[in-house]
Amino acid sequence: MSRRSFLKQSSLVSLGILTSPLYSSAFSFNRSKDVIVGHNSHRYKVDMNWGNLNPSVTPVKDCHEMIQDSKGRILLLTNHTKNNVIIYDKSGKFISSWGTEFPGGHGLTLVKENGEDFLLITDYERHQIVKTTVDGKKVFEIDFPSETGKYNNKEEFKPTETTVLPNGDFYVADGYGNQYIMHYNHKGELQNVFGGKGKENGQFLNAHGICYDGRDKNNPSLLISARSMNILKRFDLSGSYIESIPVPGALICRPVIHDKDIYFAVLKSKNAPNNDSGFLLIMNENNEVVSCPGATAPSYNNGNLDELYQTVRLFQHPHDVCIDDDENMYVAQWNSGNTYPVKLTRI
Repeated sequence: MSRRSFLKQSSLVSLGILTSPLYSSAFSFNRSKDVIVGHNSHRYKVDMNWGNLNPSVTPVKDCHEMIQDSKGRILLLTNHTKNNVIIYDKSGKFISSWGTEFPGGHGLTLVKENGEDFLLITDYERHQIVKTTVDGKKVFEIDFPSETGKYNNKEEFKPTETTVLPNGDFYVADGYGNQYIMHYNHKGELQNVFGGKGKENGQFLNAHGICYDGRDKNNPSLLISARSMNILKRFDLSGSYIESIPVPGALICRPVIHDKDIYFAVLKSKNAPNNDSGFLLIMNENNEVVSCPGATAPSYNNGNLDELYQTVRLFQHPHDVCIDDDENMYVAQWNSGNTYPVKLTRI
C-alpha cells in the first residue's frame, strides 16, 4: 500500500467518516493523529494548532477573513476590538496586531498600489468600508451610498466584502443589507450600482462574497456568492448577469481564486440538523467541484452536482479561506467558540 493510500485510509478511520444515512450526527475525529481531508488532487493534512495564541493577551471573537500580503505574512481579521487584525508568519508565529475600531469587521481584501500593500475592510456595524495601510493607518472611509437612491439610511447598508481590479477600481457587496453591488474607482468615487435583493438572475439573497476573476484575460468578470441560494453568480464588470453555478447544499462564503481554481469556505450544510455543519469547497476552471474537505466527495448525475453535506465534525462555521504561495490553506471560522484559524497543508 502506498503512503498516500495509507494516509487516506487511516485518516478516514480516525475521522469517523459517515457511512450511515445522510446527516447522521455520529462523526468525530482524533486530534492526536494525522488527519487527511479532501478529494482527488486537493487533499490536505489538518493542523488544529496553527496560530493558537494566548487568548488573554491576543483574543479573537469571530474570525472572519484572512489574506496573505506581499511579504508572505498571513493577516487575520476578527471583530474582537482588542485586536481586529492579527499578523502571523506562515508557521503561525505571532508578529503583531492592531485595531480597536471594527466591531463588525467582516471583509478583508489586499490592495496593491505602486509596490505598497493596503487593506480594504468592510464593517457592517459601522456601515462603512475603510481603506488602511497594513499596519492600520487610515487612508479613507466610505459611508453608505445615499447617492444611489437605494438606501433610506445607513442602517440599511451592511457591507460584507470587497474585490479590487488591476486598475485599482473596487466593488463592494452589501451582503447583509439591501444586497446591492457598488462599483467605485480607486479614489472611492461611485461609478455604478447593480443587483439588489430578490430571486431573479441579477439579484441576490445574501450577496456575501465577491471576487474579481481574471483567469480569462479576454473576458474578466465578477464572481458573487448568493449564499442563501446556494449559488455562485457571474457578472461582467458593468454589472450584467452572465451565469449561475449551483452548489446544492452549500452556503458558500466569498470566492477565493488561486491559480486556476476557486476556493470557498462553506458556512454550513443547508439541510444538516447541526448548525455547525460547514466544510470547504474547491472548484476548477470549468466550474466543476473537485474537492470538499470535511464533506462528501463531489459527484455529478447528468451534469448536475449532487447535494453536498458535512461528513466530518472538523470545522465550525468556516467563513473564509486563504491560500498561501505553497498552496496550503488557512481557515477562519465564525461563531466557533473564539477559536484561532485552522491550517490545511497540501499533500
